[in-house]
Amino acid sequence: MTTPSQISAHSALDSFFRTFSLIPVLSAWENIEHPLMLLGVPAAERRERSTRMLEAVGLSDQRKRRPNQLSGGQKQRVAIARALVKGPDFVLADEPTANLDSQTGASIIDLMRRMQEEYSTTFVFSTHDSHLMSHADETFTIRDGQLVNHVSGGSRC
Repeated sequence: MTTPSQISAHSALDSFFRTFSLIPVLSAWENIEHPLMLLGVPAAERRERSTRMLEAVGLSDQRKRRPNQLSGGQKQRVAIARALVKGPDFVLADEPTANLDSQTGASIIDLMRRMQEEYSTTFVFSTHDSHLMSHADETFTIRDGQLVNHVSGGSRC
């Protein structure tokens, strides 16, 4: 099996934003698989990795649903899974837990931490969520375009 870092230099950076940018005619599972197909990952590996990522965000039972059949939080989790399925080195995330209930948000935080530990994935996210910030290794506060605070070694709740 190919490790995430061996796939391609094109997977070095990924992102997910509040707009999700899911492909409307594809199912949740197909939206997650799509970037792997573009990278030429073999079909069996695409199936395994897409299914594993769908399970990681808790949407196995929604795999065949199209974006218009998913809630906002479910769409966000599909977008997160799609960003992470390639195993990128660096992920930019805009409010990654904003549309999620607290339990699902905690599972996404755990998923990002596992990706960091297992694959050395770096996450940079913008957020107003103090709970999410408490899990960060470093926190930068920007106000009116100016860096006003930098804290290393966030506490983990």
